[in-house]
Amino acid sequence: MGANVKTRIRRDDEVIVIAGKDKGTRGKVINVAGGGGKLLVAKVNMVKRHTRPSQDNRGGIIEKEAPLAVSNVAFYCPNCKTGVRLGIKALEDGRRVRNCRKCGEVLDS
Repeated sequence: MGANVKTRIRRDDEVIVIAGKDKGTRGKVINVAGGGGKLLVAKVNMVKRHTRPSQDNRGGIIEKEAPLAVSNVAFYCPNCKTGVRLGIKALEDGRRVRNCRKCGEVLDS
């Protein structure tokens, strides 16, 4: 369940949450889990963790991001101003780039 999920969303992409308690929230992707189908989005799906003190931190109740399922987010197209699906397009010079399925704009430079 959820193993080896292929996604076109990468780190530093802007996404919009389309399902769950944070529906409608936009954020930047911090981390994409390899084959688990999960990703971390900045300031989205915040949870409280009771943490024991260590050399690195003081401990106490810490708020941090919890992983979201890839299926609950959509790539945010700056041109369309909405969540869109991504496609792959081959350019004349042989490069393969991601593009918006709605407006056709090439998203990778």
